[in-house]
Amino acid sequence: MYDTLIIGSGPAGMTAALYASRSNLKVGLLERGIYGGQMNNTADIENYPGYELISGPELAEKMYEPLEKFGVEHLFGQVVEVQVEGSVKKVITEDDTFEAKTVILAMGAQHRPLGAPGEAEFNSRGVSYCAVCDGAFFRNQDLLVVGGGDSAVEEAIFLTQFANSVTIVHRRDELRAQKIIQDRAFANEKITFLWDSVVEEIKGDERKVQSVNIRNLKTGEVTEHAFGGVFIYVGLDPMSEAVANLGITDEHGWVVTNELMETNQPGIFAIGDLRQKQLRQITTAVGDGATAAQQAYHYITELEG
Repeated sequence: MYDTLIIGSGPAGMTAALYASRSNLKVGLLERGIYGGQMNNTADIENYPGYELISGPELAEKMYEPLEKFGVEHLFGQVVEVQVEGSVKKVITEDDTFEAKTVILAMGAQHRPLGAPGEAEFNSRGVSYCAVCDGAFFRNQDLLVVGGGDSAVEEAIFLTQFANSVTIVHRRDELRAQKIIQDRAFANEKITFLWDSVVEEIKGDERKVQSVNIRNLKTGEVTEHAFGGVFIYVGLDPMSEAVANLGITDEHGWVVTNELMETNQPGIFAIGDLRQKQLRQITTAVGDGATAAQQAYHYITELEG
């Protein structure tokens, strides 16, 4: 029986584990893969206080280091369901069942697929959702980045260190990324733009991507462009399937909380990218984690009198 079981070890989950363990709670940190979450897919972080520039994996390592000192138990498994039985919460994975007085949901979000023909077929054969992970495999190639937000433009800039050229295709006529990131992209000689356009189809041979059909939304014209790789950044979907039974999500799957990170299920909290909120950043995830851990401590204190 854990005092608090945290599902997910991104910046939100690791912060919650740190604060909860420092409150002398028995803490389990349950993860299906490596700690760090989306930070591991980020080459350069420039907006985390205290660091002018730090890589995502390096920041993940620094957040993880103190947890063992405070007795956090690291658990591994794919969560399939969370159940509530009175004051006990059961977290069911593919292989085990864990019990806890409180549960903090920190599963995060995952990159949304484009849904274009050829995307699934060429996944890992030229189609990628992580420039940091895969960029080095595309040296001296012409690449396409789909999207217009911070992630799309930042990753396009990152890819220019490997690629011959990078084209950003965006369904609107202006980017949504922060202006400082836009300015860097516009100033980069390797980056060009296809405005008011969408990917119609990703094509290739039996080995990898060769070209992409792109449709102009204003004219309807479809043109074929040669690309060796396609990097997709068109939004995020919450990884909330395991708690769909609890009635704590909105119509899009984001977990709804109040400002104390409490869901409508007593003793269950949600933090980070999984939560319904406006800004999804490392800094906001860290704040969520600290708040949830403190509220979990108060909940247990009141529960036990």
